[in-house]
Amino acid sequence: MVDAGKIALTPAVELSYLTGQDQQDLLETMESEDCTPSLSQAVQLKKLSQSGELNIDKIFDILREPKANQQEKISFRVEDLRQFFPKSYSTVRIQETILKLLSDYQKKRKREQSR
Repeated sequence: MVDAGKIALTPAVELSYLTGQDQQDLLETMESEDCTPSLSQAVQLKKLSQSGELNIDKIFDILREPKANQQEKISFRVEDLRQFFPKSYSTVRIQETILKLLSDYQKKRKREQSR
């Protein structure tokens, strides 16, 4: 699967430590769910396999976990935000201020809706 580009090398190395049966169960789950494990998922699978606790249900649960790189994010360039804040504000302070403003805005909307 590595040679075919279906799975990355590093997770594949971790998966090579799974028992033969665990590898077969993993392959079946990967095919049925049309997914491949991330490195952190492969590490989890390896640990469970080595302790004898891995089964097809746990494989399924691990593979269905959302991967960090698949979560949506919103980002802004600092240059685009700088005009709205004093020059002395650090990027952390800008972020804190934006989150505080959004929280205040949400509270205001809830008060208006409850009237």
